[in-house]
Amino acid sequence: QVQLVESGGGLVQPGGSLRLSCVASGSIFMINAMGWYRQAPGKERELVAVINSGGSTNYADSVKGRFTISRDNRKNTVYLQMNSLKPEDTAVYYCQGNARVAGAFASSDYWGQGTQITVSS
Repeated sequence: QVQLVESGGGLVQPGGSLRLSCVASGSIFMINAMGWYRQAPGKERELVAVINSGGSTNYADSVKGRFTISRDNRKNTVYLQMNSLKPEDTAVYYCQGNARVAGAFASSDYWGQGTQITVSS
């Protein structure tokens, strides 16, 4: 099994910045793509950003130019640097990883428990 634990959420004023971290642990053989999703009240969960094992990234249009995803493969950690935050960024942010555990023949998706980001003055 793989466990994903997020940290770095909280309350921030519009225009402010936050950095999320997500550490993967467990019997990991390899981690493929890692990403961040978010879910606002009354809305569906949506992709924010994703990064593959080679470092290629993809972003939702709504966060391009403001958010940056990165990863440290040695630490099994993915980050999300969020700048110029807006009230519409308020949501629960979830870390997701596609990983293969030791002894498994295929990879599976794993999710963190989520961390609340509130952007408000």
